[in-house]
Amino acid sequence: MSARDEALKAAQQQIGTETGVSNWITVDQKMIDDFAKATHDDQWIHVDPERAAAQSPFGGAIAHGFLTLSLASRFAYDCFDMLPGQVMAVNYGMNKLRFLKPVLAGSRLRGRFILQQAIAKKPTNMLRTNLLTIEIEGEKSPALIAEWLGLAVFED
Repeated sequence: MSARDEALKAAQQQIGTETGVSNWITVDQKMIDDFAKATHDDQWIHVDPERAAAQSPFGGAIAHGFLTLSLASRFAYDCFDMLPGQVMAVNYGMNKLRFLKPVLAGSRLRGRFILQQAIAKKPTNMLRTNLLTIEIEGEKSPALIAEWLGLAVFED
């Protein structure tokens, strides 16, 4: 049995279970400002904490939704090791994505993963779909939920 087939069999037994919870990471104003510079998105609700506190409904500066989403890679790195015979992991995209709650500057976030599906793609690839929930410490509602697809590529 190939390494991909062994990994696929093991993954299919984990469908519906929580497969990882990441470490917490703080989203501070510097991270928000750096993201704004990198993406050319300098809307005041992100980069002007004083104005955001005075004029927005959020009570302060908030992280860009795409900044929150971009942390998914870090959360996955915390949770998932390379599998035997795996040579790389590739972001394959999202099926569904919803931003549910703004992330205030200074908030701590973590990712929680539940495996939803694992299927064979080509002889050396396995496509996994995880329900990703990015939680905000101390909040009932998560920042976002998404169905995230990841391709595990195995040696020939």
